[in-house]
Amino acid sequence: MQVRVLFLSILATVSAVAASPDPALARVERQLELVARATTDAVVGISATHIESGRTVSVRGGEGFPMASAVKIPFAVQLMSLVEAGSVSLDKMVPLAPKDLHPGSGKLSELFFHPGVSLSLENYMELMLVISDNSAADVVLRAGGGPAAVTAKMKALDLPGIRVDRNIALLISDWMGAKNIPPESEWNRDIWDRLYDAVPQQEHMAARRAQWADPRDTATPEDMTKLVTRIWKRNLFSSANNAVLLGMMERCQTGKARIKGLLPAGTPVAHKTGTLGGVVDDVGVITLPGDAGHIVISVFTKGSSRPEEASEKAIAEVARTVYDYFTLVPGGRN
Repeated sequence: MQVRVLFLSILATVSAVAASPDPALARVERQLELVARATTDAVVGISATHIESGRTVSVRGGEGFPMASAVKIPFAVQLMSLVEAGSVSLDKMVPLAPKDLHPGSGKLSELFFHPGVSLSLENYMELMLVISDNSAADVVLRAGGGPAAVTAKMKALDLPGIRVDRNIALLISDWMGAKNIPPESEWNRDIWDRLYDAVPQQEHMAARRAQWADPRDTATPEDMTKLVTRIWKRNLFSSANNAVLLGMMERCQTGKARIKGLLPAGTPVAHKTGTLGGVVDDVGVITLPGDAGHIVISVFTKGSSRPEEASEKAIAEVARTVYDYFTLVPGGRN
């Protein structure tokens, strides 16, 4: 809190005397680095763009970070692209099989799964984005053509910094250090528990550290911010399809202590979180008060040895710092 108060004092001076916007943004970036270092031991990547002015701040914005469940935004974009093209319908019913049940899918396992159950693709996407259900995410990914199709879509959108290489089940298994994974046809919910329980703690921690440096399933904060900016600007899909996707992000129930954590109560945020073994992320759109506009912000963290709450606090502090700057200096003007 003291760090942010100091920043606001500096900001008042900057906004009064700076000759051009660039020095002000450079000062904001340095402040964001200070905030991150003061709250977490993680490596932190930040990209934030004020939509209406295009003004951007970035810290390690071109560096790849593990997306964890933030990868579900590219999953959704690929599926919605097929819906837009008319090759897939969100109304399509897809049966849920035992092989589809993965860790992190309590709602599907407890509330929906029984022999013969089917849900629509829209239902799966809702579960994927609103409560971050992993089984639902892999159904959406499969319907979208798989990891290679998502990566190809990102490249087609001129976002080469976003790549998808694995489904969620395999992503988590690699982070856990699981070995001897059977063919997908043999998967079921109990198999994952047995595989994970068989990994010694030392091997699990080594696997986690290895994944922090793995280029697979990573995104640069800058390209993720560009992707979400295009979603918000409604230039990827028809207004109806875009409303479906944004509505789900607005209903996101996870990560209340992240981007939302220090913002004024009631601030509208459409976002998607990611969490996995030393990785804590949040990506979204903040609506500023009055006519100050909107901010798209991506905050990725990796490599933390502290409890998850430390990285969540860093994300909250970063989001509030950016919020304060673009609220007090609309559009970054000085």
